[in-house]
Amino acid sequence: MENPDVTSDPSTHAALIDRLGTELAPVRRLLPPWLRTAGWLLLVLALAAGLLLHYGAAPMLRRWAATPDLAWAGIGAVITAVSAAWAAFALGVPGRRAAWAWLPLPGALLWIGASGLGCLRTWVAPGTEVAGMHQTADCLVFIISFSIPLSALLIVLLRHACPLRPVLTAVLIGLASAAASASLLEICHAYDSAATDLLTHALAVIVVVAVNAAMGGRLLSKA
Repeated sequence: MENPDVTSDPSTHAALIDRLGTELAPVRRLLPPWLRTAGWLLLVLALAAGLLLHYGAAPMLRRWAATPDLAWAGIGAVITAVSAAWAAFALGVPGRRAAWAWLPLPGALLWIGASGLGCLRTWVAPGTEVAGMHQTADCLVFIISFSIPLSALLIVLLRHACPLRPVLTAVLIGLASAAASASLLEICHAYDSAATDLLTHALAVIVVVAVNAAMGGRLLSKA
């Protein structure tokens, strides 16, 4: 016996489909990861422009010319920042593999390796000095302070994507922000590579990544 409440009238089905279709909210298509990365880099470039206006580029270029290891470390930090941000945006696209998280590895190895080589030099880079505890603390504050707005912008941009791996994405956000901040520090960092300076930078990166993994992961998972 047929249920009297169920109808097979095609016009009824068509009306139901039309009604459901009109109630659907339009979904805005996300921009490609590389384009969103470029948008985030605009903030990094704006911060760099402000620092260059204040400190100038000449001191940094003199340090790099005299000690190429400092230049390679700075280049490695820039590559890490760009690739980590790109990987974070890529993971926000459904269907992308977790292997994207390895994208920042080459830049990070260059950054860490060049920084470590600088500690092996027996001379102090021209125009610099070995940083004391007070100066290394200033570097720590600089990297963390600049990482806050850079991380916040990445989280806001990625909340619209609703990444399926929020914690991994947040780790990449932290790495991108910390590497970008370390790159900006090169503009005004008048100190040579030393064990204390390198450890301070490493601590700052770890703090930024850890905070992003804890807080950013929760924010992204609630998107």
